[in-house]
Amino acid sequence: MADDLKRLAALAAAWLLLLAAPSAGSAQTDYYNTDARRPVRIEDAFPVERYAFELQVAPLRLERSDEGIYQWEFEPELAYGLLPRTHLEIGVPLLVTDGEGGESEFGVGGIAVSMLHNLNLETAGLPAFGLAADVLVPVGRFAPDGVYPSVKAIATRTFGFARFHLNGQYTFGATPEPLDEVGEASRWMAGVAVDRTFPLRSALIIGDVYVEQPLHEGTDPVWTLEAGARYQLDPYFALDAGIGRRVTGEHRGWFVTFGAARAFAIRSLFPVPRR
Repeated sequence: MADDLKRLAALAAAWLLLLAAPSAGSAQTDYYNTDARRPVRIEDAFPVERYAFELQVAPLRLERSDEGIYQWEFEPELAYGLLPRTHLEIGVPLLVTDGEGGESEFGVGGIAVSMLHNLNLETAGLPAFGLAADVLVPVGRFAPDGVYPSVKAIATRTFGFARFHLNGQYTFGATPEPLDEVGEASRWMAGVAVDRTFPLRSALIIGDVYVEQPLHEGTDPVWTLEAGARYQLDPYFALDAGIGRRVTGEHRGWFVTFGAARAFAIRSLFPVPRR
């Protein structure tokens, strides 16, 4: 397993270098859309376009704690542009983790439903702002015992050399028991990200830092650092990869992520113009 992690980390580093290398390409736009954990936790303030679908077809995350415990997570997600500047998204995290006796354990980590609304476009003096609402439903072996809704505020500001993103999130719900699983839910989270886009190469590189307070009482805030990249293969297909380190907290460790997003539309869902 350790060799697998080293190979995946090396592949992630090679992927980032490849995207940073000069190359020609047609200009696309989907690589701008940095969803949460695609490739880093901090996201921008823009939703999926109205009437469009975005399917996360290969979102994979591998984490190794400093105690040598490995966890794989595969979380397929589907987002739909439901209203103007608003999308609805549903995801199902599937987890494989080290169990007792060295045996792996598999289970569902809940059902995550979220909605993101963009309040405004950027202007000369005003960032783009977005609001998101999420709920984690207790379905599956690794899901929490209760429902955990959360709200998030997002701001995105573009300058000539980079874009900056601020995220702040608060989660409601009961404090879980010390040994209960709660996935990635935290009482509150705040972070900042900066990205650099390469339009002619249809690519983006991004880094972030965020701090979160675990749901369990008596625990200290946890700091995490991440870096990643997103690349547009064609008008409908985008790839992303990232690497991160949890630098404080009880379960410190490294993780790598890989993902692929497929954008599409269904003609019958578009409104029929009146004659």
